[in-house]
Amino acid sequence: MHFARRLRPALAAMLLSALPLAAQAEELVVFAAASLKNAMDEIAPAFEAQTGHEVTVSLAGSSALARQIQQGAPADVFISANEGWMDTLEEDGLLAPGSRVDLLRNSIVLIAHGAEAAPVEITPALDLPTLLGDGRLAMALVDAVPAGIYGKAALESLGLWDKALPQVAQADNVRAALALVSTGEAPLGIVYATDAAADDKVSVIGTFPEDSHPPIVYPVAGLAGRDSAAGAAFLDYLHGPEARAAFEAQGFVMVPQPGTGG
Repeated sequence: MHFARRLRPALAAMLLSALPLAAQAEELVVFAAASLKNAMDEIAPAFEAQTGHEVTVSLAGSSALARQIQQGAPADVFISANEGWMDTLEEDGLLAPGSRVDLLRNSIVLIAHGAEAAPVEITPALDLPTLLGDGRLAMALVDAVPAGIYGKAALESLGLWDKALPQVAQADNVRAALALVSTGEAPLGIVYATDAAADDKVSVIGTFPEDSHPPIVYPVAGLAGRDSAAGAAFLDYLHGPEARAAFEAQGFVMVPQPGTGG
């Protein structure tokens, strides 16, 4: 009996020492552009294993995610595929002050169905209607989704938009546009280079010149009123070596951060 009484304080101390660890485990909601799917499939579970936090990743077009945030969706972190939608949220006061940084760069490419399609040179002389025949040019929503906005800007810059427009098939997001080409429903499409690299049923037949569209930058930020240790840890993790490896494996280019040299 005396021995049991001596054990109780020890057990209590053990339980109390475990409480801070339990309290540190948090649930984190990350809104990320659809083009980040493969990278986030690797990054989220690795972050969970390292920190004990639970991460739910919601993937969609940046425009749809930004609108959900405007409507009060409980996101902690937002990774957008363009600066415009992040600018909008910042102007609305919906970003955590000082949390926004540029994270990644990407490029847009012309893809074709099949693994061995012949390459083309993307210049003002490109004859898209002949390449398409009776088929469609798959693109993400050209006035809302970043991949579509960049694609439209590139075609306009090259003087190809008006000829291509009658055959453009718009999809809700870039992954949906990729799927149209992957399944053969559309012979050609415009997607990010990183999306094309993730699908062995399509070929990259050309890369749009960098000066034909605005720079493709993926900013990331925490959301106002959602400050947490988990959110801060995740933002830091995105710049670490594990996340860098996952992003670069998908073809993204990390944006160097001030004072890091990389």
